[in-house]
Amino acid sequence: NGNPQNPYCHGIDGVMEAYYRSLKSVQLYGPTNFAPVINHVARYAASVKDGSQYFVLLIVTDGVISDMAQTKESIVNVS
Repeated sequence: NGNPQNPYCHGIDGVMEAYYRSLKSVQLYGPTNFAPVINHVARYAASVKDGSQYFVLLIVTDGVISDMAQTKESIVNVS
């Protein structure tokens, strides 16, 4: 949702609202390193042990990923 202190969205409507808001504010430029973000969100999600929440990581990119090997490794590891 753009708020690192409270990154929660309420339901699919909240996710969609955060997505549309991000499209208006995100500037795409490099380098683009996704692995640190993927790992951060995975650690955050792993802290919820009771299954009461689910996590969606939306990655908006211009297609150029600077850390492709690390990104692939992160996706495999956190899945």
